[in-house]
Amino acid sequence: MRIVIVGATGNLGTALLRRLHKQPTVTGIVGVSRRLPDRAAAPYSGATWHALDIGSPSAPRQLAKIFAGADVVVHLGWALQPNHDEAALWRTNVIGTKNVLAAVAAARVPQFSYASSVAAYSPGPKTTRVDERWPAGGIPSSHYSRHKAINERALDRFEEDYPSIVVSRLRPGFVFQRRAGSEIAGLFVGQLVPLGWLRFVSPPFVPLPRQFVAQVVHSDDVADAFWRVIERGAAGAFNIAAEPIIDPTVVASVLQSRWLPVRLRVLRALVFVTWKLRLQAADPGWIDAGAMVPVMSTARARDELDWSPRVSSTVALGEIVRGIAEHANVEASPQLRG
Repeated sequence: MRIVIVGATGNLGTALLRRLHKQPTVTGIVGVSRRLPDRAAAPYSGATWHALDIGSPSAPRQLAKIFAGADVVVHLGWALQPNHDEAALWRTNVIGTKNVLAAVAAARVPQFSYASSVAAYSPGPKTTRVDERWPAGGIPSSHYSRHKAINERALDRFEEDYPSIVVSRLRPGFVFQRRAGSEIAGLFVGQLVPLGWLRFVSPPFVPLPRQFVAQVVHSDDVADAFWRVIERGAAGAFNIAAEPIIDPTVVASVLQSRWLPVRLRVLRALVFVTWKLRLQAADPGWIDAGAMVPVMSTARARDELDWSPRVSSTVALGEIVRGIAEHANVEASPQLRG
């Protein structure tokens, strides 16, 4: 089986590479990324690599050549920064996905799998769980959510136009691993906020609104779900998340701190001002997404893929906190800032 991974050098890409290297039926792995990693280092060794900007006008033609003869294409490519320039994000996230789909069709790849997100969903409940039939209309104030929702509709059209291609989409919660600490800190906090002190002391309190109820999953567990989709030729959408659900009290417990309830609008205003002043890297759309996305049921993945997470959400959350404090890097991967 020959598998091409678009966006193979980040948090999820490295986890999927580790997973595929364990499979004897995988006879060829091809990685596509904007910048090449250290190809002598694990998990990048043993794969063929191509440096490519998926948002470029020439990308469909170049990608079609790379995809020729592939059994599966997995699309993980995504940009979170520079989020002060949504046109740049659109070019990678939406145009880039359009280009990947065009190349999959041109190369007649029989199976395609896409990394969507819980953020693709429209606002939903926090006290009951939704399945994959919940509307994927996104959160309007979040560029990340809007782009994921737009790509979901593009996948719907692609499935209609190419019914012979098996199309799957995974919708994970927040995806963490310790090695992604430096990457996550740079994308969501920026370089001006020191976080190394977390190695030595716990924060005195954690200021979060009560609406912040989210789901977390370890990168390796998402990679395992991708492999199960590939191996089974499974089509459709799959929610992917670990237990327990993460709320402010759980976050405070993981940080060995205490929860300080704050009003959502107060936190949003603070994030907006500091983001505008470029004091930190997260725009207020992330606050809206965290407060509005629904809690997902993972029953379909468990039933149809025989998938269950090996790492709890609290352990995954603790890993990313340690990784941020330790400035841990995703293997020898180049850090992409947009």
